[in-house]
Amino acid sequence: MKHHSAYLDWFGHVEKAKYDFRSSGLARFSYRLNLGDVDLSVSYSRGNPETARLLAQRYGVKPENVFISSEGASGQNARIIRILAERNRKKNEAIVEYPTYEPLLRQVQEHFPKVRRLERRPEKSYGLDSDELRKTASPDTGLLVLTNPHAPSGAISGRDELEAICEVADEFGFFVLCDEIYAEFERDAVPTVFSVDPNHGIVTSSFTKAYGLGGLKLGTALADEELVGELYSDVLYTIGNSSNLVELVAAELLTKGRESIEEHKEKWVRLKRETEELLRQKGLEYFPNRVSVTYWVKLPIEDTYKWINDHALPAYGLAPVPGTFFLFKNGYEIAKSKLIRLGLGNIDPDGSDLAEAFDVLEKAIKTWPPKHR
Repeated sequence: MKHHSAYLDWFGHVEKAKYDFRSSGLARFSYRLNLGDVDLSVSYSRGNPETARLLAQRYGVKPENVFISSEGASGQNARIIRILAERNRKKNEAIVEYPTYEPLLRQVQEHFPKVRRLERRPEKSYGLDSDELRKTASPDTGLLVLTNPHAPSGAISGRDELEAICEVADEFGFFVLCDEIYAEFERDAVPTVFSVDPNHGIVTSSFTKAYGLGGLKLGTALADEELVGELYSDVLYTIGNSSNLVELVAAELLTKGRESIEEHKEKWVRLKRETEELLRQKGLEYFPNRVSVTYWVKLPIEDTYKWINDHALPAYGLAPVPGTFFLFKNGYEIAKSKLIRLGLGNIDPDGSDLAEAFDVLEKAIKTWPPKHR
């Protein structure tokens, strides 16, 4: 891999933190499975039909528009980006939103020689600007990569906004790949880009973030039937059939376990309310996040990357995510940023003292820089 992720490198090397605000996905979900007798010799070259049917029902599409794989949303993003790059080598340019989740940018760079950026501006509430996209795109553009809700701000793009974006995609003949994993927190509040434009829109998602199912490794994509067929063929050529056991578990959770996964998700609603109240009490500026469990927060510190690594973590066991990891343009320069991303996924909603964690955050801010420096 030519383009490694600086964020994932950092995430994997951070020692266990007492106050861990790194996770954007829920944890602590357990469920008593009751699959009964299962023929473990069975596999499906195009996914388990029952699982595909249930997912199609969830998203309001036909089963032939659903691609299922045992690699999560990140794996699906990588596979789709590669296939689209290989489809038409002349379309060797891609556009990626800015700010963005850095591993998504690196996946695009791995397969598209030219990468341009579509800026989501804070003064415009991180909205998508179709006029700016029209100026950025060219006849060589093969792909636009977005997130909805936007990572890291949490801004939601509505149908009108997505329609304007897809009009530009139609003009220039490129696909719009939208990672909608955070939409699963409140799926009805976020229109799928596939429902807006089934010819150009492609959705990737999973239940990792909203339901705490990271260990399941189920990825779902919505796309036109031709691309879905290409994706299943590519799975066969690379890893072989995806795990039928994963899809059986998913089917169980979408039926008998539906109430359990929804109840687990609802535990964080109270935590979100508490977080927003504490952010206001501490006088910290943040972007409102209606759906998921992350907050894009501005601190009175010029370089939060240095503050976290040199002070907050070693002195206080406090680990938010440095904002700079979402602010790479194309290279790896660590830009100074006042921003952090606070994630509530690792916070225990049944037993945590969120107020204590915020008191520690406040203390870590006030004691920077240390007086001996």
